[in-house]
Amino acid sequence: MTTASHPAQHHHVMGLSLHNTALGLGWVFLVVGVLGFIPGITSNYGAMTFAGHESGAMLLGIFQVSILHNIVHLLFGAAGLYMARTSRMARGFLVGGGIVYLVLWIYGLVIGGDSMSAANFVPFNTADNWLHLALGVVMVALGLWLGRDAREEMKGRAM
Repeated sequence: MTTASHPAQHHHVMGLSLHNTALGLGWVFLVVGVLGFIPGITSNYGAMTFAGHESGAMLLGIFQVSILHNIVHLLFGAAGLYMARTSRMARGFLVGGGIVYLVLWIYGLVIGGDSMSAANFVPFNTADNWLHLALGVVMVALGLWLGRDAREEMKGRAM
């Protein structure tokens, strides 16, 4: 006998599934995007620019943000919520999104942390670079790990 349920919810390890991991990260990115627009949570809110290193706004007093940076978080969060719908899309969000964050980490290293260069258009600071490295590694690792377990579980069902 089989039961109908969301296909991305079946594959889990230690309470983590591709579905709930992508969904959780999607919500986190949405919340971070919203918090970036709230004065007080974002210090120097009046110094926020649309884009560029000139933005003086700091989310939680640590991470340099701009309107563009906050919009990117909102879009990334929406993508996570949408892609959590199936195992394949959730894995794509985790692995693909993780790769994007690793590329952003490398980009941040190339342009230099706290750079005043025009190439620092999002903008990034040293704290952002460390966060991008951590997010990239964790997202890729979870996508590969949970995706592997999901494939093994599907093979077991086919036998």
